[in-house]
Amino acid sequence: MLGQVLRSSAGGLGTVNYHLLYPCNMGCKFCFATFLDSRRQGPPLRRADALELVDCLCHAGATKINFVGGEPTLVDWLPDLIRAAKLHGVTTSIVTNGSRLTEGWLDDIAPWLDIIALSIDSVDPETQRRIGRVEEGKEPISAERYCTLAALIKSRGIRLKVNTVVNAFNADEELWPFVRDLGPERWKIFQALRVEGQNDAAFETVRVTLEQFESYVERNRLVGQCGVTVVPENNELMTASYRMVDPWGRFFDDSQGRHTYSRPILEVGVGAALDEVTFDRDKFVERGGDYV
Repeated sequence: MLGQVLRSSAGGLGTVNYHLLYPCNMGCKFCFATFLDSRRQGPPLRRADALELVDCLCHAGATKINFVGGEPTLVDWLPDLIRAAKLHGVTTSIVTNGSRLTEGWLDDIAPWLDIIALSIDSVDPETQRRIGRVEEGKEPISAERYCTLAALIKSRGIRLKVNTVVNAFNADEELWPFVRDLGPERWKIFQALRVEGQNDAAFETVRVTLEQFESYVERNRLVGQCGVTVVPENNELMTASYRMVDPWGRFFDDSQGRHTYSRPILEVGVGAALDEVTFDRDKFVERGGDYV
């Protein structure tokens, strides 16, 4: 079975992206994790079940858990999940838009959290608005605020990454001088990916060609000379190369251009659930997914 082959070749789960929830306080048009196709499942896992799920993933050989969303900091008990994972010895990470990070929150979580990835697509306010990376009724996060957040994160010994999605609104930008100033150790640059049932309604407004994506990457690679590792991921490389868990505790993949879900992990176990999704380990390795 697929899951058995993957476990024997990979020696365990490796890196898992756990999508805790679908709500977000921003509305990026390219978001592939809206879970519009699954909301009839009812509310996402509550704290106790989510903690049990983290334990299951760790016992099955997870080496890193990325807590993502939606916006993961909307979950009040996110720190409990991070601590639980860290007590298992795994690398812990969150991907956040940064809007809810505070000094107090960072102080509390610093002993348990290894990496924060800030999602930053542009620092031009109008571009941010066009993308949807802004809270309703508020101004977009400024370049100065991002720099402050980066400094707060690194001063607490938490490693910093930046994630950028290349789309129709930012494809012509040069963001590398700003990323240089932030000083992350890693900059992941994604090509906006259409996923049926998630973002297809608005996707034509944000679509970029492979050529546009590659042009963006080449134009911004200069930051690599400043000690930042640049990791580009086009649509082909992203597809089926992530181990992902949805807010209801199911593995899912995007190998067919839409989300395909396993049965709930807490009901059938990690092994049986893995057998029901697709994962391309060669792509995972090619895109540097072993990074911890």
